[in-house]
Amino acid sequence: MDTGRLLIFLALPMSLTRRQFHGFLAAPALLPLAARAQDAGFDRLVERFLEALWVLDPDAAVAAGRFEFTPRMTLPSAEQRRKTRAFLQQWRAEFAQAADTGLSTSQRMDRAMLVAKLDSDLWQLDTLREWQWNPSVHNPASLLDLPLNTEYAPLPERLAALQRRVAQLPAFYRAAQASLARDGGVTREHTELAIQQAPGVQGVLDEIAKRAAEAGQAAAFKQPLAQARAALQAYVAQLKRLLPGARRSFRLGEALYQPKFAHDIQSARSARETYELALARREEVLASMLTQAQTLWPQVMGAEPQPADRFALIGRVIDKLSVKHVPRERFVSAIREQLPELEAWIRDHDLLSQDRSKPLVVRETPEYERGIAGASIEAPGAYAPGGNTYYNVTPLDDLTPEQAESTLREYNHWILQILNIHEAIPGHYTQLVHANRAPSKVKALFGNGAMIEGWAVYGERMMIESGYGASPEMTLMWGKWHLRSVTNTILDYSVHVLGMKRADALDLLTRQAFQTEREATEKWRRVQLTSVQLTSYFSGYSEIFALREQLKARPGFALKAFHEQFLSYGSAPVRLIAAEMLKT
Repeated sequence: MDTGRLLIFLALPMSLTRRQFHGFLAAPALLPLAARAQDAGFDRLVERFLEALWVLDPDAAVAAGRFEFTPRMTLPSAEQRRKTRAFLQQWRAEFAQAADTGLSTSQRMDRAMLVAKLDSDLWQLDTLREWQWNPSVHNPASLLDLPLNTEYAPLPERLAALQRRVAQLPAFYRAAQASLARDGGVTREHTELAIQQAPGVQGVLDEIAKRAAEAGQAAAFKQPLAQARAALQAYVAQLKRLLPGARRSFRLGEALYQPKFAHDIQSARSARETYELALARREEVLASMLTQAQTLWPQVMGAEPQPADRFALIGRVIDKLSVKHVPRERFVSAIREQLPELEAWIRDHDLLSQDRSKPLVVRETPEYERGIAGASIEAPGAYAPGGNTYYNVTPLDDLTPEQAESTLREYNHWILQILNIHEAIPGHYTQLVHANRAPSKVKALFGNGAMIEGWAVYGERMMIESGYGASPEMTLMWGKWHLRSVTNTILDYSVHVLGMKRADALDLLTRQAFQTEREATEKWRRVQLTSVQLTSYFSGYSEIFALREQLKARPGFALKAFHEQFLSYGSAPVRLIAAEMLKT
């Protein structure tokens, strides 16, 4: 399982996924007239940038909720990359020249985030070049599904716009084929993922055909859909031809990993420093877990002698407790039923204010999004903030009984609650609600993943500290779950920089972090398919917690006030939020 994935401004294709969080900052204090003029001037500059971006990249516009761009599609072509490079360079210079004087706190953060993001996208475009070696980035499904199932206009109008988008799929796949490296230049792992996700793309095309038939527009879609299906099949055929000779390593290596970490995480620490901090935190967590396991041993294991090895002792207790879980057929429904209990706890313990008017829909993960994470929060675009926020959960229907049992033991009675804390309340969903209270388009569109993931991890600790589920069992299981965030950083750095092999990774995850075999196997798959993102949980959490402890030492500290002030800054990097909060 995993946490919510945010909207990322990519270099090429510059398509923005729908997973995003709406940034918010507290209203700025009144400024002198001249400063307010500059304030308004900066807002106009941002609006010009965004409107230019939507014209350049209609996929980004659709993802953000600008559905008038649905008829157009962003092609992953060399020409598009050339235009993108010029666009990024132009706007990077514009925002770099914009002075901070007279800008509000919100705008100064926006400017810093935009400069950092444009730098990042240029680096991704010209140095990382994922469009060349990762076939799975060329997946048009989400931006077909989104206009189809968002009621921004009557269905006939949405279908008319989609018909033009579908008609461009052959050109999209031709450009994708031309972009991919030959002579072994793609990775086997990402090529396999793209092949695996192809039936999901087909499923979206089938759904469009079904809805068109129901609306009496089947004839208009007959030829475009046939050509789109043929283009998809040709793309998959090419991937299957590339697969046997795929030789590029999925490991980034230090030369790419460190700058990617700096761009993506925007931490005050380096990747190496974060890795070393995670190693130290790991020892703290293990020491606490050992104490809890020793306390529980007599009632869980009886008179059996305690092992001398700490991993064995902790692991035996966790394994014994993990038999308590929901039935596989109730996995999704149990998640849905737990959310009101978490809302009540937050309200009764006055940890955060809440807004029940914002919808949260628990649903099964769409097929085209499966294959990387088992759970995620998917929020509406910046221009459609009233839309549903989805809590995607992948059901266990397709698993063997052994695989399902392994997953259920991993997400046992206690950890399933912690998962919901992380994903929903007071984690990602709650952070999104606070971010939505006032708009900051920059933070909505380009929110910092480490802040978002870090808040969700911090939210777990907040709940445990408040007494939620108070028992040695819950404390031990939270230790196991928290150890996962810490281990994510150790794993990601060890695999991509230090060259950790599969056997050592699985040992780290199973024996040393007490994860089930299936969970560990899925995490090994994920670390091959992603890089740096796994470090965002611990990196963001550790900076948030350090900020809280620093402020806690000051007179008059109040926990709820800290939470609400922190969230009021929106999805900005923690280091920017910390700099502002430490000023007061």
